[in-house]
Amino acid sequence: MEQWGRGKLRVAVLFGGQSAEHEVSLRSSMNVIHAIDRQRYDLTLIGVDKHGRWMLCNEQNYLLNHDDPASICLAPARRYLAVVPGQQRAQFIDAANGQPLPSIDVAFSVLHGASGEDGSVQGLLRVLNIPCAGPDVLGSAVCMDKDMTKRVLRDAGVPVTPSMTLLRTGDATPDFNAIVSQLGLPLFIKPTSHGSSVGVSKVTDRATFNAALALAFRYDAKVLVEQAITGREIETAVLGNDSPEVSVCGEILINDEFYAYDTKYLKGAQAGLFIPATLEAPVADAIRQTARQAYLVLGCSVMARVDFFLTEQGEILLNEVNTLPGFTSISMYPKLWEASGLDYPALVDRLITLALARAASLNQTER
Repeated sequence: MEQWGRGKLRVAVLFGGQSAEHEVSLRSSMNVIHAIDRQRYDLTLIGVDKHGRWMLCNEQNYLLNHDDPASICLAPARRYLAVVPGQQRAQFIDAANGQPLPSIDVAFSVLHGASGEDGSVQGLLRVLNIPCAGPDVLGSAVCMDKDMTKRVLRDAGVPVTPSMTLLRTGDATPDFNAIVSQLGLPLFIKPTSHGSSVGVSKVTDRATFNAALALAFRYDAKVLVEQAITGREIETAVLGNDSPEVSVCGEILINDEFYAYDTKYLKGAQAGLFIPATLEAPVADAIRQTARQAYLVLGCSVMARVDFFLTEQGEILLNEVNTLPGFTSISMYPKLWEASGLDYPALVDRLITLALARAASLNQTER
């Protein structure tokens, strides 16, 4: 059997997954794995394929086409894994021979999207007694559902983009004219529980409205219809548990219809990231304060990215909260913290430390 290191904390990096963001997750994993301090941490790499099967991966050859965002994929599995709920140690075993893996001290999940950042994996990790670098079950579940996020924020007095929600199981056909009279044109239609702009469309007339609904309902049973906001796209990164810190503000400028999946990950040159954003100090402070408020109201912990629109009239509108932001080479979250004085390796270390601190606090509360 392989001889595993002793005396260091063991971090399980989880990546892949069954969502439409599978490839983004694989790219995030490369950066996280590269940034982890091997003097302090041993690694266990766990890939989740598109069928939901968990596998033990070898760092040297776990990816195919790693330099191509469009065709990157997991290498074929050699060892599938099973879990043992309730275990304090040796929570994973080799499914083929029943041999236990080394005990995991903390998980660093980059399982973006459905079944990854919606509270399901976070719940599994709690059952396995493994701290997780990211928001816990409730914060993950609420923030993954953009409709629920808006409801909670509105109740707390946080300004959000005007929208309405449509259900795939609804009896009535959506009334295009009634929606336009309430929200105007253009509109944006998006699945409520996906990230990375998957399934998002810009609507300018009835024909594009129908096509956009059909696309969004392919990904989710509930979709959000949002008013298009004319203004600047500002993003912040939040880090912490009970006393979170907020990074400098960053701005996204795009040369495309909107910040779509392809623009983010396949056509990176079409989007400009400006960090720090050119903002007057009172405006930047107000955005950062609102980000902190939203983070706490939504029950977030460890990390989240909070995105805003800044309108031409100076109004600050919260767009969405991403509890598991990308960690690719072009992702805003690590770039914002680097501009705030926390480089990539230090950020990863801080996230692991925060995960362990939250777990210790929860254990004390539950006793």
